[in-house]
Amino acid sequence: MKTVIIIGASTGIGRALALEFARVGFAVGIAARRGDLLKELAREIDAQGGKAFIQEMDIAQTQVSIRLLEELLEKMGGADIIVVNAAIGENSNDLNWEREEQTIAVNVVGFTAMANVAMQYFLHRRMGHLVGISSIAGERGNRIAPAYAASKAFVSNYLQGLRNLAVKNDANITITDIKPGFVKTPMTAKNDRMFWAASTEKAAVQIFTAIQRKRSLAYITRRWRLMAWVIRHIPEWIYNRVV
Repeated sequence: MKTVIIIGASTGIGRALALEFARVGFAVGIAARRGDLLKELAREIDAQGGKAFIQEMDIAQTQVSIRLLEELLEKMGGADIIVVNAAIGENSNDLNWEREEQTIAVNVVGFTAMANVAMQYFLHRRMGHLVGISSIAGERGNRIAPAYAASKAFVSNYLQGLRNLAVKNDANITITDIKPGFVKTPMTAKNDRMFWAASTEKAAVQIFTAIQRKRSLAYITRRWRLMAWVIRHIPEWIYNRVV
């Protein structure tokens, strides 16, 4: 049985992706802060004949989470794929430092800790697949959520660095950067500016397909590839007026 670990699996994209992997026969390690939601998800996976391994963790607590991820890997007998999805995002155009600091703690420091453990594990095995969930927001800075946008740019850049490391080590390791546009999740529930918003189920299917095809980069949904190009290339003066 193939195995996958999804960090940030209690709600939203992570939850839907866990169910998608379980549906096709993967044993699924599910990790997140909310143990009650993980247990609910595990029951759903079990009900459809799948197998789930639960690990409560808060990736902002990096040293503890590193140990817990290593324990989950041992408990599962290893993993073929590790998805780092855990993230937070709140509007912070007032530059509230508490929100900014927490965003960095989870989306940058916590993400890096989990990706680091995953990459070291795969380098030791000489094979594997690491998936990071960044965002279309990382294409360019914005006033609405400065730390969130910057954190997602960091995720993409760090994944590119790990991909380069895998190549230089001649290791059979795939690094996939998933860049969602708007997806209807609890984290985006208060966003009244969303368009082209996909359901978590639709997003999960497209993410699963990108992972199976070992894509280096995938926009979710696919139409966001065009929007990413526009965001990157419109002149600064126009961007500052419309964002």
